[in-house]
Amino acid sequence: MANIRSAEKRARIAKVRALRNASRKSAMKTAIKRFEAALAEGNKEDIEATFKKAVRLIDKIAAKGIIHPNARDRKKSQLARKLNQAQL
Repeated sequence: MANIRSAEKRARIAKVRALRNASRKSAMKTAIKRFEAALAEGNKEDIEATFKKAVRLIDKIAAKGIIHPNARDRKKSQLARKLNQAQL
């Protein structure tokens, strides 16, 4: 445990941020799963809406530094590939 007051505060802040980051990352994963579920159903309007929401969430999370920009690009590319294959 930290002895210095500022170090104790930094530890508390780190815990709060870790929880917040985990929550946002979980929301991103849920959005991706909802998109994949919509793909399985085959409802075109639902597929488009869930794709846009997932991509928007991925971009927001990467902008906040929760995921690496390369991970953002990879995830968006995977979703776009699945979307394009479904439209064939």
